[in-house]
Amino acid sequence: MAFSFGILIAGAILMSAAVVLCSFPAALSLERAFPNSLRVELSQLRARDRARHGRMLQSSNGIVNLPVRGTFDPFRVGLYYTKLQLGSPPRDYYVQIDTGSDVLWVSCGSCNGCPETSGLQIELNLFDPQSSSTSQFISCSDRRCSLGIQSSDSDCSTQSNQCSYTFQYGDGSGTSGYYVSDLLHLETILEGSVTQNASASIVFGCSTLQTGDLTKSDRAVDGIFGFGQQGMSVISQLASQAVAPNVFSHCLRGDDGGGGILVIGEIVEPNIVYSPLVPSQPHYNLNLQSISVNGQILQIDPSVFATSSNRGTIVDSGTTLAYLASEAYDPFISAITASVSQSVHPVVSNGNQCYLITSSVSDIFPQVSLNFAGGASMILRPQDYLIQQGSISGAARWCIGLQKLQGSGITILGDLVLKDKIIVYDLGGQRIGWANYDCSMSVNVSATSRTGKSEYVNAGQISDSSSLHIDPYDLIPASIVAFLVLIISLQGNFLFL
Repeated sequence: MAFSFGILIAGAILMSAAVVLCSFPAALSLERAFPNSLRVELSQLRARDRARHGRMLQSSNGIVNLPVRGTFDPFRVGLYYTKLQLGSPPRDYYVQIDTGSDVLWVSCGSCNGCPETSGLQIELNLFDPQSSSTSQFISCSDRRCSLGIQSSDSDCSTQSNQCSYTFQYGDGSGTSGYYVSDLLHLETILEGSVTQNASASIVFGCSTLQTGDLTKSDRAVDGIFGFGQQGMSVISQLASQAVAPNVFSHCLRGDDGGGGILVIGEIVEPNIVYSPLVPSQPHYNLNLQSISVNGQILQIDPSVFATSSNRGTIVDSGTTLAYLASEAYDPFISAITASVSQSVHPVVSNGNQCYLITSSVSDIFPQVSLNFAGGASMILRPQDYLIQQGSISGAARWCIGLQKLQGSGITILGDLVLKDKIIVYDLGGQRIGWANYDCSMSVNVSATSRTGKSEYVNAGQISDSSSLHIDPYDLIPASIVAFLVLIISLQGNFLFL
């Protein structure tokens, strides 16, 4: 009986299908987008293709691939940077990769204090809104201006009706200018590691004044690429337009060649562990719970790491070294020194704790573990918390790279500890993941965070991880290395470079 009932259902379905098919014409006609009689210029075809590619990008939510240059080494470069293309026609701009700030800004024409040359052997460019056919000024009434005002970065001049900004950094440097919108040209990775070019309209800063270290030429770049999570960040803008996924990842090479991988997308690797972001924070705050040296948890009051207006642990690729809250620094130094006291000669150099050794640091110094909420630990090799600073009488001098942030409860995880690791910033899932990794190797990337869908293999091979061939710089005091730390605003918030 059941078998006969199944036959009846199948027959009904086939009859319905036949009725539907019979309602269509016997043949489908194809029409040309451009009639045969009309000769089409290549420029028209390219314009049509560009429009189609833009639609493809929005529908595919593709992975955006960005080149990486630079090194963490404070005596050579002390920063990682990438190359962007802005405007119409597009021009190249080199900008520092900075997860500790939100806004993308570049030096603009008639800039006061902007460096004209760079010791990084890159050509600096000034952005000129008047020379780009797609550039637009952002007025005070523009809703996008309010995104900056909410984060205390923007201001409005009632006289000019122009949306402007001012950033002041903790090392005394600063920049100010106005906001514009223009096209950001993107290299996206499609399935099978095929690339395509597309563009998206974004708002970014046009810097007309720079002060302090930003005016120096030794490590000058065209601006800063803020990868923060606030509404004005490029990541948030692209995600809100459905142009790119709400997740990005980097893998910064720690060897002398530098470079690495930077993608808007999720790097997928089985050893990645995740810890939730502390909610409602302006930066990438994680809940650091304890520090272990050689497997032994240090006696540090957990409240030292609690997040508040002037405490917490922040992931910041715009900081060269790494910093420990003042109450955690001394126990950390004591534990390291006690662990190696039989094999090395401790010395203090320029206020830094250093050690003279005649063998490999990996054979002498202990493993350090930063333990975060959710059971995720960040394992630091000796090279992740030590920096070599020359030699004395044939012995190599290695110094603790984790610095004390005097009088502050802030802990900052900068490039020193972020290098040689996959770092995933999952904004949609409000978490950060990491895994130790050889960043000279390729990676798998997914365009959809937390689901594992849409994976693309060997995406890292497409990144331009060109090695830098520059002479080492003179030793730079640790107190002024790179663009560091920030200032406390009147609201008690911190702005990190």
